[in-house]
Amino acid sequence: MIVTHPFHPLAGQRISILFERTYRDTTRGRVYICEAGPLGTVTLPEHFTDRGAAPAARPLTADVLIDLAVVVAALRQRLTSHEEGTSLV
Repeated sequence: MIVTHPFHPLAGQRISILFERTYRDTTRGRVYICEAGPLGTVTLPEHFTDRGAAPAARPLTADVLIDLAVVVAALRQRLTSHEEGTSLV
């Protein structure tokens, strides 16, 4: 596995996986416990490695954020309507 996180001390280096662990907690998700030579054993979250999701094709833009805000507002309105007992349709 290759460490891809740019600020990690092992960035760009290939290291051996000893085992992996998947947590139900979505903030931790999958982690790899690896042999890191002089550093000993290290634990790396999947997104620090070449096994994580590929980087986005383009940077986050204002248009994408506006679209997201529209979706969140619509969901919030539906949730509020539902909590007040009105129909969602």
